Amino acid sequence: MKIAIAGDHAGFEYKEKLIEHLKSMQHDVTDFGPFSADSVDYPDFVHPASRAVESGMADFGILICGSGNGVAITANKHAAIRAALCWNQDLASLARQHNDANVLCIPARFIPFDLTVEMSDIFLSTEFEGGRHKTRVDKISCS
Repeated sequence: MKIAIAGDHAGFEYKEKLIEHLKSMQHDVTDFGPFSADSVDYPDFVHPASRAVESGMADFGILICGSGNGVAITANKHAAIRAALCWNQDLASLARQHNDANVLCIPARFIPFDLTVEMSDIFLSTEFEGGRHKTRVDKISCS
């Protein structure tokens, strides 16, 4: 699976460790940055990662910042992105099952790293249920 990953300085450490995990699971990971823990503006990294998912260059995206909110808000500006801010396994699963989310947003300052790994694995392996949920998902985009 092809994964686009990005974030900000608060998510840098988690991003780096998560890339190692994803690669160990045989995923093809494209890192859109940042490339250090120095303070950055997350949209500079989130927009390119979101475009990768939108264009089909990546199957899914994972975005990591301090609260998860900034990256989620930014990613959701893209019409074909359904970014879900998750902080537990159930939310990661439901984001895929019911919302066909294609980007997982992680709040690094509020959850332990092992939960980040668990949520990522769940998100990437959970199928969209379709059915009544597809009707709703089809109504999300404004474009």
